[in-house]
Amino acid sequence: MLSAWNNIKLRNAMLQIIYVGGFVAVIATLIVMGRTNLQAQGIISGFDFLWKSTGWDVNFSLIDFSARDPYWLVLVVGILNTLFLGTIGLVLATVIGVIIGMARTTENDLARLLGAIYVEVFRNIPLIVQVFFWYAIVTRFPGPRQAINLADSFFLSSRGLYGPGLNITGLSAFLGIVAFLAGLGVIIWISAAQRFRRMDPARKTRLRWLILLGAFIVSLVIFWIGRIPDTSLVSMPALKGLNFRGGIRISTELSAMAISIAIYGGAYIAEIVRGGFNSVGRGQIEAAKSVGLTKWQVFSRVRFPLALRAMLPILTNQYVWLIKATTMGIAIGFADFFMVVSTAINQSGQTLELLGILMGGFLVINFSLAAILNRINRAIALKGNQLRS
Repeated sequence: MLSAWNNIKLRNAMLQIIYVGGFVAVIATLIVMGRTNLQAQGIISGFDFLWKSTGWDVNFSLIDFSARDPYWLVLVVGILNTLFLGTIGLVLATVIGVIIGMARTTENDLARLLGAIYVEVFRNIPLIVQVFFWYAIVTRFPGPRQAINLADSFFLSSRGLYGPGLNITGLSAFLGIVAFLAGLGVIIWISAAQRFRRMDPARKTRLRWLILLGAFIVSLVIFWIGRIPDTSLVSMPALKGLNFRGGIRISTELSAMAISIAIYGGAYIAEIVRGGFNSVGRGQIEAAKSVGLTKWQVFSRVRFPLALRAMLPILTNQYVWLIKATTMGIAIGFADFFMVVSTAINQSGQTLELLGILMGGFLVINFSLAAILNRINRAIALKGNQLRS
């Protein structure tokens, strides 16, 4: 026995078995105690409630849902709403962050000053405060009859922004947008990945345009499949009675959350972008200029690829954090995953089961996002040791 314990590999294996076994035992004990306490209070545990009718409705849904539908469907509604809001928020935050971050790295003093003011102001105001602020702004616009007319196509009112839309299901709109964004992600990967560096520039450009065209066609096909029967493809908003009919409506809750995440997240992403561009050595830029490259070629072929490699690991953490920030929607009544689960807990009393679903859902979403970005990061990483003394 003593000789077996002196074997390092065997000893480490035994210690790991003891650790894992103890952890499993603690979890099993907690589960048994929890079930016993719930039964003592007359509360039935399990997931049978998922097939029962909810009896309540949600204020925003990408798919058809009514109060007669079961709990599992309302959970799907919440997950889709979270993904929809997260996609919009991440895209807008990235656009704002790139613009502000590049402004902070230019030689223009005014641009650097304005960028610094933006970052310091919006980064230091709590997100929940910004959510309430922008929600107060978007709900103070005139009513539908006095809505602000923008080019006879868009109408801004206290009930939301109305504009031209497609007569398609919400799920089709979501999947079409995701398909197009996936195409853009592949284009970025091709532009920065190590394996494509030796490809002929003209061929690489054709490949980018082909992927962009393919993503656009796939999105159109998804939109066409999701077209609502017996309707025209394009719908324009029109005032009928006390509200607008037709077109697409962006609710005040969705607008406030998207603006808040975009502005707040953009401040952090701007600092990541600034740090990424500043990490590119001045010697590399001067070397690119010395061989006759234009300013755009220096940016697109030297500064941006090198900066992206430095930014992406930190951007991954920021994107995961911003996805979790969508839970702030409960403060203003946006039907995201967190709010749907909270309402379901109040209505059904299945607290532990629904909290488990909530945690599992966010784990899947964030692990998937992190896995995709980490895969891109490994693809574009430069091989070998990049540090030089």
